[in-house]
Amino acid sequence: MSVKHPIISVTGSSGAGTTSVKMTFEQIFRRENVNAVYVEGDAFHRYDRAEMKRVMAEEAARGNNNFSHFGPDANLLEELEGVFRSYAESGRGRTRLYMHDREMAERHGYPEGTFSPWEDFPADSDLLFYEGLHGASIIGDIDIPRWADLRVGVVPVLNLEWIQKIHRDRQTRGYSTEAVMDTILRRMPDYVHYICPQFTETDINFQRVPTVDTSNPFVARWIPTPDESMVVIRFKNPRGIDFAYLTSMLKDSFMSRANSIVIPGSKLDLAMQLILTPMIMQLMDRKRRAL
Repeated sequence: MSVKHPIISVTGSSGAGTTSVKMTFEQIFRRENVNAVYVEGDAFHRYDRAEMKRVMAEEAARGNNNFSHFGPDANLLEELEGVFRSYAESGRGRTRLYMHDREMAERHGYPEGTFSPWEDFPADSDLLFYEGLHGASIIGDIDIPRWADLRVGVVPVLNLEWIQKIHRDRQTRGYSTEAVMDTILRRMPDYVHYICPQFTETDINFQRVPTVDTSNPFVARWIPTPDESMVVIRFKNPRGIDFAYLTSMLKDSFMSRANSIVIPGSKLDLAMQLILTPMIMQLMDRKRRAL
């Protein structure tokens, strides 16, 4: 953690909805004139797309059919922690971009499925914002969450997460349903061992729960809408959280436990604005006083 160089880390599985949460943070940053430097978790994959396919085939030949981006061996987690540590200590670091699709590749001028070169952060950022798979990973000597000042988990219930991933990968990345199913199955051991444990390290978890039938996510024709969902918001430390204010501002919300509030899915953006804006401004106030 760092007073002068704060870090916000948003973590969640593939298809969890971390990108939507990032958009809400971006709105807050623009409104409050916060100059953030952005780090995407995919930038710290160890292999580009072609290399990953080759390594997966090699691992499968050895009998390991579960090699995946969810696990530490496919990622540069030591380097990611190093960037967090460097930024916390000095406000410096570097990152790159992974070209997910043709549109992104054309926009940045690099082949699809590859990385852009590493680039240093600008010198005048207010905070670092991370969004990706491993923002709260503790694996062996690697302890990424220790450097983050605000850790947020995005954790839809599993069937909903799968529905979101299937629809995203089919529509924006051109994958078949069968290919996405194979990916889900291959990643499952790493999901259990390396993704789930992070959500005990997060300060806040946003978990969307559908109120419609998602029993078979592989045949779902639509992603449940916000109006067809509830969101459970869990605070690791509820001290200082004004639950009475939140329930009064968020119509039809209620407390389900001493550290949790349940809201209608359509109120998620408003809830994040109400909850996260004061936390971000507190980080900025601490930074200004320290400087």
